[in-house]
Amino acid sequence: MTDLSKYRNIGIFAHVDAGKTTTTERILKLTGQIHKTGEVHDGESTTDFMEQEAERGITIQSAAVSCFWKDHRFNVIDTPGHVDFTVEVYRSLKVLDGGIGVFCGSGGVEPQSETNWRYANDSEVARVIFVNKLDRMGADFFSVVDQIKKVLGAVPLVMTLPIGREDDFVGVVDVLNRQAYVWDETGLPENYEIKEVPADMVDDVEAYREEMIETAVEQDDDLLEAYMEGEEPSIEDIKRCIRKGTRDCTFFPTFCGSAFKNKGMQLVLDAVVDYLPSPTEVDPQPLTDPETGEPTGEVATVSVDEPLKALAFKIMDDRFGALTFVRIYSGKLNKGDTILNSATGKTERIGRMVEMQADQRNELSSAQAGDIIAIVGMKNVQTGHTLCDVKHECTLEAMIFPTPVISIAVTPKDKGGSEKMGIAIGKMVAEDPSFQVETDEETGETILKGMGELHLDIKVDILKRTYGVDLIVGAPQVAYRETITQAVEDSYTHKKQSGGSGQFGKIDYFMRPGEVGSGFTFKSSVVGGNVPKEFWPAIEKGFKGMMDTGVLAGFPVLDVEIELVDGGFHAVDSSAVAFEIAAKGAFRQSMPKAGAQLLEPIMHVDVFTPEDHVGDVIGDLNRRRGMIKDQMAGLTGSRIKADVPLSEMFGYIGHLRTMTSGRGQFSMEFSHYAPCPANVAETVIAEVKAANAKK
Repeated sequence: MTDLSKYRNIGIFAHVDAGKTTTTERILKLTGQIHKTGEVHDGESTTDFMEQEAERGITIQSAAVSCFWKDHRFNVIDTPGHVDFTVEVYRSLKVLDGGIGVFCGSGGVEPQSETNWRYANDSEVARVIFVNKLDRMGADFFSVVDQIKKVLGAVPLVMTLPIGREDDFVGVVDVLNRQAYVWDETGLPENYEIKEVPADMVDDVEAYREEMIETAVEQDDDLLEAYMEGEEPSIEDIKRCIRKGTRDCTFFPTFCGSAFKNKGMQLVLDAVVDYLPSPTEVDPQPLTDPETGEPTGEVATVSVDEPLKALAFKIMDDRFGALTFVRIYSGKLNKGDTILNSATGKTERIGRMVEMQADQRNELSSAQAGDIIAIVGMKNVQTGHTLCDVKHECTLEAMIFPTPVISIAVTPKDKGGSEKMGIAIGKMVAEDPSFQVETDEETGETILKGMGELHLDIKVDILKRTYGVDLIVGAPQVAYRETITQAVEDSYTHKKQSGGSGQFGKIDYFMRPGEVGSGFTFKSSVVGGNVPKEFWPAIEKGFKGMMDTGVLAGFPVLDVEIELVDGGFHAVDSSAVAFEIAAKGAFRQSMPKAGAQLLEPIMHVDVFTPEDHVGDVIGDLNRRRGMIKDQMAGLTGSRIKADVPLSEMFGYIGHLRTMTSGRGQFSMEFSHYAPCPANVAETVIAEVKAANAKK
């Protein structure tokens, strides 16, 4: 198949437990890719093939599968719902052209679906909405549609209406064609009949149909004018308008059903074909300048005739070796080709290419623009690297990953484990850019850093089971930072005389608090030759090098501005090294004078709780030094949004479940750094000093 208009690269994303993986299973069953449907709650689904996924019933890494529906090729990516694995959702959205947002019929718009929706808006990915689980107690399609409007600020375009509710849910009405799809009791997806719209639903269907046509024809002025004059557009014209509005994210065609009970899925697949864009219909990826990261104004046109441009968006290590998942934007890729990795400047030869069916694979001899494939055994490729034609070097827009906010210290239980651990962790860091590792040089401990407790918990589990490394795990540590609160003017002289040439460097400078998020900035306003220009970079390097270890407890320093105003030098004894040492000494001297302060990571926490426990949950968040930002009543309970310090959130899930009799849920993501209260700062600094004394 080479017709790009028949390709659909789509992702399935939603909150934990809304039914993404089950929806993916049904798509594979309906498209004939699998014959027996695996269930998540039995631990047998196709895309959740890691042991940890099967056991916990959650998706941890996005899995890619290819299938066909009505002559169209679908590349489907099932993404995780847990906030700790948002990086998987983010990088999947980067390479997709469209998506299916799945919402639970009884849970509605849940915290993580909001985060994923925001990511999809940022990536400008067209979506259709599927309201799932309408056979469940408390499921209500219409109030979920209302929530989509209120909470997400989106415009849902209702395309199907449910027939019956909860246990009596038997099928759906296709609003556009005025047809009812009714499934029988066998539960098989193919056993349905197309009938007349039930008599008690005719008025509703007509009202929604009129609303749908009014919204759709706004995409075409001529049709809108004809419609105003009483002329109804043809179904082809309506579909064309819906397709345009969906592609521009003006509105989102909304479907309903039950993936688990096999009801309503065919209409969602038809919608993917009818309304979601092909690779040629989305805005092409911008090319960037490799030095500055700024757009160059050029784009990666989706065409087979262009030079090769592809993005490596995921690295995965499985039993067959290292796999690099690649989205090809332009050109063709053949087995045996030599390609250039523009990030490293090195070339690689393509050995094996495969098309993925979750953990099965089919060998390919060539792939082309629009394809999502995996390449086996690439050496130096990391997530976000651009692969391109050797003669046409280019860089696609890079991916930005969140910085980890929580860390744990680990040591292998036996000596033989440390080498195994080193190799295993190397592979895991390549797979997951939000997982970082460093070694504490003084204690020799390995520090694992991640996005949350669950994230690190899973990593330790993978090390144990997949790689056979047993670890002793320390208590979780918070990634504190330091900064300054006031400006100081200061001077520092570095002088050393010891046989032969000496060292001399004098600097006068201002140290000021910088803008939030500015990191480190350096400028020089020295006039005359008191500090020769050639020494300025050395002074900047000296100051910058000290930003990694603050004076209070050795945490990295944020947002400091240094201005060099004057100084002195010696014709013989001054050198770049002397001025660099002077800058380091100056930093240590001035930071305490500038009101050094400890900062702590503040998390944006989103808690769902049944109505009768709202008071307990709010009281508990207040005790954890939380600031309540918002409270909203939902379908089956309340959502509370708060900003809470990370140090107060350890073990929160267990506490929340106890308080809410197991019905509470929460998600959290990093928001910003804020000053630590004095009593907390004192405790943290004392703990760090005690730990250092032990070393």
